[in-house]
Amino acid sequence: MSSSTAPAVLMVIGSCTSLQFGASLATQLFGPLGATGVTTLRLGLAAVMLALVTRPRVRTWTRSQWTAVAAFGLALAGMNGMFYEAIARIPLGPAVAIEFLGPLGLATILSRKLKDFAWIVLALVGVMILGFDDAGGSLDLVGVAFVLGAGFFWALYILASERVGGAVDGAGGLAMALVVGTVALVPFGAQGAWTGLTDVHYLALAIGTAFLASVVPYALELSALRRLPKAVFGVLLALEPVIAALAGWLLLDQGFGATRALAVLLVVIAGAGSAITASRRDATAGVAAEHAPDELAASIHGG
Repeated sequence: MSSSTAPAVLMVIGSCTSLQFGASLATQLFGPLGATGVTTLRLGLAAVMLALVTRPRVRTWTRSQWTAVAAFGLALAGMNGMFYEAIARIPLGPAVAIEFLGPLGLATILSRKLKDFAWIVLALVGVMILGFDDAGGSLDLVGVAFVLGAGFFWALYILASERVGGAVDGAGGLAMALVVGTVALVPFGAQGAWTGLTDVHYLALAIGTAFLASVVPYALELSALRRLPKAVFGVLLALEPVIAALAGWLLLDQGFGATRALAVLLVVIAGAGSAITASRRDATAGVAAEHAPDELAASIHGG
């Protein structure tokens, strides 16, 4: 690792760590606020933080720009809302590993290459192992369904983020997408969000969740993307299921036995392999790799 890339590598690892610690913090609010209430409050607080920093010039946006941002926000709402409903029912590490099927599946569909298909098969093997692990019995099926839904919305989020990245300069599009996502979740999480806003202790935890799970990951990954090749960034991002499993073990007392470790490792290998394969394909096609929108999309997923 060179001295020029070492800080960027630490940024990605720091981003993944912050994201999962934020998710661990959020679980403390699920009881009093409900998973959707926590998601609504987290996205709303993150929207306020980012809007104050970016100050998007929304009055100058065209209809097509607003359409792109709205689609981005709806995908974000589905991804985060379903992920939090999932981790209210299943452990954090397996949830993140299963959610990775979304972007891996998208890569396979867009690529149509045998190598990419092999990576998704490897990830599926890992997920099947997670279904019957040795650290707490089989996973809750409702939780699995929610996290599969989160993975689907993550894939949509990747596509929408690319469109927003081309339509809106800077991070203003993300800030307003968070506003759209919050509004979309209000009918489902308004009561829990209001409870969080009116209780000082809950509000402090929610602010910490929004900061750790949204603001910090976005800032760190945006900086890292400017310094790291796409393949390196993708490989580092694939470590997220491991970090999630460790966060669940250390902070939430969730088991992490040998079978679960093997399953998460298979998903990590699949994610890293998919990133490297995509990077080589882009290099062959002459596509610039250092500003990949699909990796940027991972900065505010449902963790």
